[in-house]
Amino acid sequence: MANADLDKYHRALDRALMKYHQLKMEEINKTIRELWQATYHGSDIDTIEIAASDEGKASGSYNYKVVMRKGDAVMGMRGRCSAGQKVLASLIIRLALADSFSVNCGILALDEPTTNLDSANIEGFARALSDLVTQRTARSADHFQLL
Repeated sequence: MANADLDKYHRALDRALMKYHQLKMEEINKTIRELWQATYHGSDIDTIEIAASDEGKASGSYNYKVVMRKGDAVMGMRGRCSAGQKVLASLIIRLALADSFSVNCGILALDEPTTNLDSANIEGFARALSDLVTQRTARSADHFQLL
């Protein structure tokens, strides 16, 4: 009887964790998409996202990779993008993760965030950061600081 209850609890917990993972990945990718489209000024990539492989779904472990989208085409970024695109993708992913998982954190530190970015993408990134700080400040009474 106790084993059956523990098994039932384990399956319910596993389903809840999988659902949480799915919802968080959707939230993170939505933020990534919004930030990419607000920041990136090239025409070769519509958006980027984090893709989780289904290989480890049964065990609850995932492998992640960053992919880029252009229309209906989806391809990995590795070996297909410039240093500036890699830097911008990295910054945007960090911002999306911080926005999703660090809701109560009021400080975000970025070290040399504009390395390898052209002037149009620097301006777009600065605007996106400004919008993020404004949104974060509006969501909570605490002040948000960017270092």
